[in-house]
Amino acid sequence: MILVSACLLGENCKYNGGNNRRENVCRFLAGKDHVTFCPEQAGGLPTPRLPSERRGDRVINRAGEDVTGAFVLGAERTLELCRSRDVTLAILKQGSPSCGSRCIYDGSFSGTKIPAQGVTAELLCREGIRVISKEDVGEE
Repeated sequence: MILVSACLLGENCKYNGGNNRRENVCRFLAGKDHVTFCPEQAGGLPTPRLPSERRGDRVINRAGEDVTGAFVLGAERTLELCRSRDVTLAILKQGSPSCGSRCIYDGSFSGTKIPAQGVTAELLCREGIRVISKEDVGEE
């Protein structure tokens, strides 16, 4: 079973109320068993919501509020889903403070990316689930 960030399949769960639909991901998943999920919504954050960035072990929104608890809860709920559905692969949204598998924004809200993982991607990897990004599934 494959887990995929809901925003990549067109669900409007992105922080600004939109989505990150990617046709390459849709094509890759055609005919494959998959489940969609948004860790940030699962952690109790509304849509839309203020953008957030990871600063070390904390996640801070643009207003300076610490929203780490919601991100950790969302990651834990994502892991529960993965375990219950025998997920072995997760396709997550790069750059996200939840889902970034190789890079995330640096916490300064300046648009600068750093090599690091989001809270959910980090937990899934630690628990043995292979995590890739939309860029890893073929051409757009």
